[in-house]
Amino acid sequence: MNAVVPEAAATSPERLRLTEIFLSLQGESRSIGWPTVFVRLTGCPLRCQYCDTAYAFHGGEWWDFDGILAEVARHGVRHVCVTGGEPLAQKRCIGLLERLCDAGYEVSLETSGSIDIAPVDLRVSRVLDIKTPGSAEVERNLWSNIAQLTPNDQVKFVVCSREDYDWAKAVIAEHRLVERCEVLMSPSFSQVRPRELADWIVADRLPVRFQMQLHKVLWDDEPGR
Repeated sequence: MNAVVPEAAATSPERLRLTEIFLSLQGESRSIGWPTVFVRLTGCPLRCQYCDTAYAFHGGEWWDFDGILAEVARHGVRHVCVTGGEPLAQKRCIGLLERLCDAGYEVSLETSGSIDIAPVDLRVSRVLDIKTPGSAEVERNLWSNIAQLTPNDQVKFVVCSREDYDWAKAVIAEHRLVERCEVLMSPSFSQVRPRELADWIVADRLPVRFQMQLHKVLWDDEPGR
């Protein structure tokens, strides 16, 4: 890894703490199935009860932007996903996103919805979670983010129960989300059966994109996949 000493990293505007960089298939969002380089930043202020990347909460190594760009380029694909943890918890993430866009990549950002997305480069497809009551972090939703959404962005609901589904339907209607951007809905792994959620969506003719986590179907919860 392109690690550097923490003392230098603390003062540099172009370094971030990373848990991993790896090549896989995008497992969700509108780019599902594309070979994608994932840049996973370390740290997250939330503790969603279904989180599958708790290993990214702590640790990691410092990388400079040039090193990150070089490692991304080494994999030879055009899709890049910056994720976490919560990548926006490290403010320098904004600069990395700009650098990736300037380099010509198709860039997406997976964010919890608890931090302001306004500073993020509009070339980035911001995949914004809206936390349901079943996530145990519904109070962390930053509702002002909805006004920032563009057609290039995506909103994601992870549904843990029928109550979560009904809550999400009400939020979609109240905020007219489908008029702002694409809306995604997926079952919480092991809590809601995929067919069950699919049946609810079809019965309601809900204008959302049903999705499953492809990476879990293929590789279960193996880190770095």
